[in-house]
Amino acid sequence: MKRSVLRAEQGLRGLSSATTTSGPPRAEYDVAIVGGGHNGLVAAAYLARLGLATAVFERRHLLGGAAVTEEIVPGYKFSRASYVLSLLRPAIFRDLELPRHGLRVHLRDPSSYTPIRPDLCRPGAPTSLTLGQSGEENRRQIGQFSARDAAKYGEYEEQLGQLVGAVDALLDHAAADPAEFAQAGLLGKVRWLRANWHLVTAGRNLGPVTAAFYELMTAPTTKILDKWFESEPLKATLATDSCIGAMISPSTPGSGYVLLHHVMGELEGVRGAWGYPEGGMGAVSTAIAKSALAAGAELYADSPVAAITTGLGGAASGLVLEGGREVRAGLVLSSATPEVTFSRLMASSGDVPADYRRTLAAIDYTSPVCKINIAVNKIPNFLADPNTPEGAVMPHHQATIHLNCEESGMIEEAYRDAKEKGTFSRRPMIEMTIPSSLDATLAPAGHHVCLVFTQYAPYTLEGREWDEEARREYGDIVVDTIEQYAPGFRASIVGLEVLPPPELERIFGLTGGNIFHGAMSLDQLYLARPGPHTPCRGSCSAALGATPGEG
Repeated sequence: MKRSVLRAEQGLRGLSSATTTSGPPRAEYDVAIVGGGHNGLVAAAYLARLGLATAVFERRHLLGGAAVTEEIVPGYKFSRASYVLSLLRPAIFRDLELPRHGLRVHLRDPSSYTPIRPDLCRPGAPTSLTLGQSGEENRRQIGQFSARDAAKYGEYEEQLGQLVGAVDALLDHAAADPAEFAQAGLLGKVRWLRANWHLVTAGRNLGPVTAAFYELMTAPTTKILDKWFESEPLKATLATDSCIGAMISPSTPGSGYVLLHHVMGELEGVRGAWGYPEGGMGAVSTAIAKSALAAGAELYADSPVAAITTGLGGAASGLVLEGGREVRAGLVLSSATPEVTFSRLMASSGDVPADYRRTLAAIDYTSPVCKINIAVNKIPNFLADPNTPEGAVMPHHQATIHLNCEESGMIEEAYRDAKEKGTFSRRPMIEMTIPSSLDATLAPAGHHVCLVFTQYAPYTLEGREWDEEARREYGDIVVDTIEQYAPGFRASIVGLEVLPPPELERIFGLTGGNIFHGAMSLDQLYLARPGPHTPCRGSCSAALGATPGEG
C-alpha cells in the first residue's frame, strides 16, 4: 500500500486557482476581507453586488478555506476537509446564481448506510440498515430490526421537520439582543420588532412543539432516541448526527441540538438532503468566487494577512499583508476564527477591550475530528451487501457509510478513549463517503476517492505528539476497521492522507481543528456566540464563529 501522509503544501493541485485576481491589490478598498473561505467569499459577493469596492485576501494558494478540492494523490481529486453539501442556505444559491456559475450537485439517495460487522450479526439476522428518501423503503429497512420502530420512524421525522421549520427563520439573521428591546423607547421597540419579526415567526412555529424542542436542547440524545425506538442499529445510526464534529457523545446532555443542526439543510427543495458537488467541495467555493468576481470583487490567494490595523479613535483602518503591503479599507471583515482574528491579527491592538478579549479567550475549540482521505483502485466490497457484479457501484456506496455504529455503546466507548484516556479511539466512529460513486470526475475510471470522517481523535494526545508515527498508527486503526467490513480494502489503497486536529488547524486555520469555529454546545450558540459586530468600529465578523453559528 502506498502511503501519502502529507506535511507540506508544495505540489498540491488546487482546483479553484482560475478564480483568483492577477496582479497586486489596490491601496484602498471600501471593504477588505480576511480569509477566502466560503463565508468570506459569500460576503464578498453580496458586498460587491451592492457596488462596494471589495477585496478578499486568502493565506493559502487557493480559495475556499475548508471547502476546497485538491489533488493530493495524482489523478484523484479530494474534498480535502469538508466533504458533503447541505447547510449552505438556499437564499445564497438563488441570490448568487451558483448554478449559473457552474455549481452542479449530485443528490444522494440512499443517504445513510450502516453495515453490521460479521461478528455482531446473528445468523439469519439483517446485515445492514439503509435509509433514504423513500418512506416505504425506510419502513421496510427498519422493519427488519423492529416493526414498532418502522411504524414510529415517519412520526419521528415529522417532528424533526417541525422543529427545523420552527428555527429555520433564525438562520438567516444575526442574533437579536433582547437588551436592545428592553432599553428602547416605544418607537424603538416598534422598530426592533419590525427588524426582528423572524423571532415572532419562529415563536409561532415553535408553539406546538415547544416541549419537544426543550427536550432536544437539554436532554442526551440517547434519552430521546430511547423514547422513540428500540433497535440499536437505528438508534446508533441516528445518534451519529448528534455528535459528529463535536467532542461529545450521544449521552451528553444537549447533544440533541447537534442532531437537529445536521438535518437543517436543504438541497433543491428537499429538506435534510445532502449531496456531492460535481468536482468536489471546491466547486462550491469556485461558483461563489465566480459570482463575486462577476459582481466586481477582487480575490487574492497567496496573500496571508499579518495584521488588522486600527486608526485614531480605535476604528479598523485596513490590513497589512505578510510581505509588508498595507491595504486601507473603510470596513474590515474577518472570516477567520475569533481566536485568529483577535488574538493573532489584532494581538498588538490596544483598541480591543480587555473584557471582550477575556470573553473570546473562554471559547471552547475542542475537536474530536481526524479526516482521512484515501484513494483506492476499486470500489469497496462490503460483506453485508456484496457488489454484484464485482466492481459494480451499488446504491449504498453513494450514502454516508457508518462504521462502528451498530450500537450506541460503541460510540460511547470511542468517546471515552479520547475524553478520559486522552488517546485516539481504538474503535473509532467512522463516517465514510465515496463521492466518486456519483461523480466520475474525481478519479480515474474504476477508481474512487474515499473521504473518511473519524472521531474521536483529540488535539492533544496523552504523553505523545501527533507526529508521523501517531498519524500512521491511527490511520492503520481506521483502515483495519474498514477492512473488517469490506475485506480487500487495504490492498486497494493507492494513497492516503491523515489529518488530525493539529493538521486541520495548520492547513485550514481552524483553531483547535474545530470545523464549527467553536464547539457546538448550548453555551456557545446564538447569543452566546460572538456577534458579527465587534467592539472595534469598522470591523465585523463574517465567520462561522459568529452568530448564529450555523452556516
